[in-house]
Amino acid sequence: MLVRGSELRTREVVNISDGRKLGNVVDVDIDLEAGRIRALIVPGTSKVLGFFGRNEDLVISWEKIKRIGHDVILVEHRPFTSPHIG
Repeated sequence: MLVRGSELRTREVVNISDGRKLGNVVDVDIDLEAGRIRALIVPGTSKVLGFFGRNEDLVISWEKIKRIGHDVILVEHRPFTSPHIG
């Protein structure tokens, strides 16, 4: 399946480890020399009712992406202190 970068932004990212919705893709990290996607970036969650900003964005490495479907992107995310996944 061919997917355009702009189409990734419309897809919701879901963690297969716990079924939690992580949000939509806001950016893509691309290795221009190799011509491949290195990671997807999902916005961090809001802090206390959104009044105190939000947590750092999640950087989901390509290796952690399990499936890209028509409406959703499934990733394997094991929460830990760093916002970087993989």
